[in-house]
Amino acid sequence: MNDSTATSRAAPKSDWEIANAAQLWPITRIAKERLGIPAEAVEPYGQTKAKISMDFIRRALAEKSPGKLVLVTAISPTPAGEGKTTTTVGLGDALNRIGKRTAICIREASLGPCFGMKGGAAGGGYAQVVPMDEINLHFTGDLHAITSANNLLAAMIDNHIYFGNSLGMDSRRITWRRCMDMNDRALRSIVTSLGGPANGYPREAGFDITAASEIMAILCLSTSIEDLQRRLANIVVASTNDKKPVRAGDLKAAGAMTALLKDALKPNLVQTLENNPAFVHGGPFANIAHGCNSVIATSFSLRVADYTVTECGFGADLGAEKFFDIKCRKAGLAPDAAVVVASVRALKMHGGAAKGELGTPNPAAVTRGLANLRRHLDNIARYGVPAVVCINRFGSDSEAELAAVIDGCAAVGVKAIVCEHWAKGGAGAEALARAVVATVEAGKSNFHVLYPDELPLAKKIETVATQIYGAGEVVIPKPVADRLKEFEQLGFGKLPVCMAKTQYSFSADPALLGAPSGFALPVREVRLSAGAEFVVVICGEIMTMPGLPREPSAEDISVSADGVISGLS
Repeated sequence: MNDSTATSRAAPKSDWEIANAAQLWPITRIAKERLGIPAEAVEPYGQTKAKISMDFIRRALAEKSPGKLVLVTAISPTPAGEGKTTTTVGLGDALNRIGKRTAICIREASLGPCFGMKGGAAGGGYAQVVPMDEINLHFTGDLHAITSANNLLAAMIDNHIYFGNSLGMDSRRITWRRCMDMNDRALRSIVTSLGGPANGYPREAGFDITAASEIMAILCLSTSIEDLQRRLANIVVASTNDKKPVRAGDLKAAGAMTALLKDALKPNLVQTLENNPAFVHGGPFANIAHGCNSVIATSFSLRVADYTVTECGFGADLGAEKFFDIKCRKAGLAPDAAVVVASVRALKMHGGAAKGELGTPNPAAVTRGLANLRRHLDNIARYGVPAVVCINRFGSDSEAELAAVIDGCAAVGVKAIVCEHWAKGGAGAEALARAVVATVEAGKSNFHVLYPDELPLAKKIETVATQIYGAGEVVIPKPVADRLKEFEQLGFGKLPVCMAKTQYSFSADPALLGAPSGFALPVREVRLSAGAEFVVVICGEIMTMPGLPREPSAEDISVSADGVISGLS
């Protein structure tokens, strides 16, 4: 939680206390007055959240021209905090305050981080989306639907084998994994079907967290119900004994999976504390998935708002790279500007300061830590997108430290703005909003992806590793290299790559902070996501099923006698 003391409000409260005190509008009023969406296109889930009908979305996409798109990303995350989602919310409120009709597009919370270490995904302080507790918990059931669709396919695979395996699947080459929306390290690697012949054929298997499931990626990249069903049918779940792919369509699973996901495909509309519109839809992690909210939500928001502010997960090396090279490539989006969020505290950690020393002014450590910020700014410039830096202010920041960030950014031709949206809401980010508008209106964005579709998969991995991460080499073991060649032989060579690695460093070593270079990036495994239409590249020791920390956030959550939830963050 940001500890900023520069506030015009009462003494700062916890996120959940601020959220519970919010004065929310009926969601139909938000839709109509803020975005011009008529009541008949709004499908309420209670009074304060809703989905938007696909019929209305289709008409808007066909009839209206898109507005301006702003991406919010960040430096490499640290335990000190950066505040990317909080900035996305604060910037959206600020743009509305200066007269720009703006909606934000962020991802849905996963229960794993909510009960684990990271906390929720609704922003913080006076820059939140609400109802915070419902958004962070079950919301409209999208993640449950994704989990069910994923596990239906898993059940149909084992059922097909049990009843004769007419498709000839090799049980040693079943690649489809089960999933659940919770951190549970005990399920990473399992053996299924124990207990005798009535339970099937024992085999090794495992669980991923729902946010890393290919179904999540498919939902977020689909452009329509037809596209959703097509992608689901294309999922490769296994190989035959002669290494031919077996797809979900071969198992006749796509129709039932689409039925489970039909409502989940519709974007969710909620509001900020300042009663501005927020589309919260889809939730893939950026360290193990593609890290962006849904194409449908972003594309629709661009048709009903003048400005759309969206976020991507973790640092720009992960979230922004995938936003550009996967989401924008597939959806035809072209960002007009980017905002890179940094905090003095986080920059000090990248500059070598210990966590216990972050409250002590240390401009020298800030200056050293700027190497991390500059690397992210250089990477965004590679895509032709102009950037502005948001300095998310904390109460312990000294004027000398703030000046070091501003001067360091100015030295590379980038404007840095000190923001106080955690404490002041949209009013604390108005200067950032004006800088973003000026950047957008200058019309200097010349967006392009990093690599062409035709580049071989191994070269795509090398391009991201060397040009974005700063690696000196990529280590791809022969079995992994053979697997990449197999993907290409099967016709998947033109897919983009989705890099899965630690979020804490440009390298695969979370202890290498700052801006390391010349390191070797180890590729441990590659997985084909034929329905999502990318290849997942797992680097180092990153896990696709996280575990809970020693002291999980779940320990601090409780419910009062009148049903009010406290302790969410």
